[in-house]
Amino acid sequence: MAATLAGAPARPRRLLASRRTRAGILYALPAVIYLLALFVYPIFSTLLLSVKDLDGALTLHWYADALTGVNLSVLFTTLRIAAETALFSLVIGFLLANAISRLRPLVAALAMLIVVVPHFISALVRTYGWIIMLGDKGLVNQLLISLGAAGAPYQLLYNEIGVVIGTTAMMLPYTVLLLYGVMRGVDRRLLAAAASMGAGRVTIFRRIYLPLVAPGLATAGLLSFILALGYYITPALMGGPNQTMIASLINQQVMKQNQWNGAAAEGVILLLLTFAGLLLVKLVSSLGEAKKRSAS
Repeated sequence: MAATLAGAPARPRRLLASRRTRAGILYALPAVIYLLALFVYPIFSTLLLSVKDLDGALTLHWYADALTGVNLSVLFTTLRIAAETALFSLVIGFLLANAISRLRPLVAALAMLIVVVPHFISALVRTYGWIIMLGDKGLVNQLLISLGAAGAPYQLLYNEIGVVIGTTAMMLPYTVLLLYGVMRGVDRRLLAAAASMGAGRVTIFRRIYLPLVAPGLATAGLLSFILALGYYITPALMGGPNQTMIASLINQQVMKQNQWNGAAAEGVILLLLTFAGLLLVKLVSSLGEAKKRSAS
């Protein structure tokens, strides 16, 4: 009898927990169906397509083809352009974010608005804008000619220079937004304390400021690299045959060659590279949080 009474309070709690679990599953069901239909199924179908030959038998031929010859060259070109884009967007974004973070809040908000608003314009429109600006008779070359630059006008389109300029402009708002948030979180009293103890500006920057913003720099660079890996519009319009990237190659295989299996293999490789980059971002973020906790 006593055992029955002792077990009575636990039974309603178990029933209540069970109801909450069922309610939670019911609420989550639409999101789960959405993810399965629009994310899991397409990825699984692409993966399955990449390991089948034209007769439906399992094969790794498409991956071998993707990692040899011209396709391998396209992969290296993609990695190189993405790395260059990440580097330039990081350098320019650092300078912009650092300058904006030192402004008064109202002025900083207006400056960030100027940085972010162009991002809401269509990427196609912005790309054509850069094509007009970088052309032989565009604003940039005309300015260089008026300044008497040797060799002007320069060929700034349909080569790697044009692609990197265009993709850097597209990635820059992400970099500035991320770095601005990190830099605004730096305690300026630490910098003032170091200055009061006789440290110079270079020492303060190298020993205090840079280590505090380093996790944000690494995260911003990796995100720019990941976004540039799969970018299509700007490289396709501002690059030449030697600047073909994976996204353009996939489009050519599907639209011109009707080679869905090879395109699926290229897509899976691009997906794996993206996952690797995201894991690095997560690792860097975790290390940054651990460093902040240990410092505090």
